[in-house]
Amino acid sequence: MAWHSSTRRARLPADWPRRRRRILRRDAHSCQSRFTDGRLCGAPANQVDHIEPGDDHSDSNLQALCEWCHTRKSSSEGGRAAALTRVRTHRPKPTHPALED
Repeated sequence: MAWHSSTRRARLPADWPRRRRRILRRDAHSCQSRFTDGRLCGAPANQVDHIEPGDDHSDSNLQALCEWCHTRKSSSEGGRAAALTRVRTHRPKPTHPALED
């Protein structure tokens, strides 16, 4: 991960270790991610994820995830964020002036 250039860790609340343990206990150390067919992953969870990206660290916005699901979710969110900053290279083809309405 690119933690060396991220400010994410500094933005976590001071009680993050305690809060993290509380969420893992609440979710019984079981991954809360759902597959597309609605089934719960249920693998052993060792990570806590923000359901909605951002700095809302409330218990209702936190969930326990396994490493695989957390990596997949974070990569997807990062890809969507990067796509918003990309310059579009596809330009619509101009129509001939005689063909315009």
